[in-house]
Amino acid sequence: MFTLGGDLPVRRLGYGTAQLTGPGYWGPRGDARDAVAVLRRAVERGVNLIDTADNYGPSVAEELVAEALRPYPEDLVIATKGGVVRTGDSAWHVDGRPEQLRAMCEASLRRLRLERIDLYQLHRLDPAVPMAEQLGALDELREEGKIRHVGLDTVSAEQLTSAMELTSVASVQNRYNLADRASEPLLELCEERGIAFLPWFPLGNGALTGDPECARIVAAHGATPGQVALAWLLHRSPVLCPTPGTGTLAHLEENLDAARLSLGAAELSRLSALG
Repeated sequence: MFTLGGDLPVRRLGYGTAQLTGPGYWGPRGDARDAVAVLRRAVERGVNLIDTADNYGPSVAEELVAEALRPYPEDLVIATKGGVVRTGDSAWHVDGRPEQLRAMCEASLRRLRLERIDLYQLHRLDPAVPMAEQLGALDELREEGKIRHVGLDTVSAEQLTSAMELTSVASVQNRYNLADRASEPLLELCEERGIAFLPWFPLGNGALTGDPECARIVAAHGATPGQVALAWLLHRSPVLCPTPGTGTLAHLEENLDAARLSLGAAELSRLSALG
């Protein structure tokens, strides 16, 4: 368990909704009933951290979360993101203007059918807008009771330090996995400050899963490479809260079973050396 923002206990292996949408996170993935089934099964398996975003679809993922999970369980923590506008399956536009962030947040509240979003994450810092203005807009929404906690997506340790001088930050999301440790300084800062780190792309691209050392560990546990990659994250740091996504029940069960995998110190050391 990890206590997000100091008051929201979450199981560290959550579920991300990006894979419920089509290629390029554009449009629906397929039959909405399949997506609803995956979301409901995740919660049945004990997941209580759902990570989504307004631009997944766009709007599709948030609407599916509401369709599948309302009335929401009392302990369910829903995280969503705003600050990026989509105009096509390969078109992403950062927009951190305060008025735009407010409109995005209020639209997410309507789609999710919530009065308050547990964790609202700035999907990208807008280089054209002062950080103080972007975070100030989120602070206003928090003061109005529309946001409980603020998070940041894709930032450096230096940017997080600057942000913490302006407001309280409950979480960050950066790319981090067995093969990609570029955000190690950010992870260390999160550990020091008790900030949740939700690694996106937690399974990586499979680049290391064919490594003989990794293969031996996979075989020793009767696991899959993906399960070993997720288990390594859970062992790596107590602030890491992976939210792997999938659109199928079979893959969901596989991912969630990774939480049962216990890796020894020597195995963890060998896996860490691969990166």
